[in-house]
Amino acid sequence: MPTRQTKYGVAGCGAMGLPMAQALLKAGFNVCGFDIRPIDQFGDFSSHMVTDPQIFSNTCDTVICVVRDTKQILDLCFNDQAIFKAPHPPKTLIISSTVSPLFIKELRDLLPSKVELLDAPMSGGPQAAIACTLTFMVGGPTEQIETLNPLFKAMGNKTFNLGDLGAGMTIKVLNNFVAATTVAAVRNVIAQADRLGVEKDLLLSVMDQSSGQTWFGSSFNQTQWAQEQYNKTNTIGILEKDVNAFIDALPNGAEPLHDAVITALKTLPPMPR
Repeated sequence: MPTRQTKYGVAGCGAMGLPMAQALLKAGFNVCGFDIRPIDQFGDFSSHMVTDPQIFSNTCDTVICVVRDTKQILDLCFNDQAIFKAPHPPKTLIISSTVSPLFIKELRDLLPSKVELLDAPMSGGPQAAIACTLTFMVGGPTEQIETLNPLFKAMGNKTFNLGDLGAGMTIKVLNNFVAATTVAAVRNVIAQADRLGVEKDLLLSVMDQSSGQTWFGSSFNQTQWAQEQYNKTNTIGILEKDVNAFIDALPNGAEPLHDAVITALKTLPPMPR
């Protein structure tokens, strides 16, 4: 079982990683954060941020990676920050970023053999990260997962032990494809409702109690990014990235529906404020 003396690091302290690190700190874990942004952007957690990747590597036994994509993971592990080329690299790496399941297997081959690797992507968005109600989908040896369960419980309220390495990521990209389709569909019908003279909140309230109910529609007015248009760096852009991770894992590549969802995300109609 993890001890409070063990040092835990969260790499990528953005909208998800920062509240996850804060949750671990609140639960009493010895935790620090690492990010390439200036340290003054992390508020009350600034004193727990580490600016030197080598110090971060050498002082953390377990690193939870919440960076954006495969390139940033490779930069963190081997290239720009190279924490696994440090004299005393972390013993355990937990990938909570959403990437292709195929990449997880490739990463296992790139890491030193003695490093324990788990995939533990999460669902719920920034609201759930702040509320410590994330859902974790974990792949890896059962013994490892059980050892790290206290971490997941500090940050979330549901943890699924899904099987071997890569199993968590496989289910996450399947889940996120469904989520992406609902974002595209809900945003489309809101635009059509406006043209048909139907008020948005009336439509959403009826859908919430009908067959058109979705997480995105039901939480639309409470979701900060719900009205965003596509930008590679915002939440809609991350959804597109997740759909591409799903497609990458498919033996036969993209089908028409998959391409249509990406097109829909990238061409979301503007929303009146």
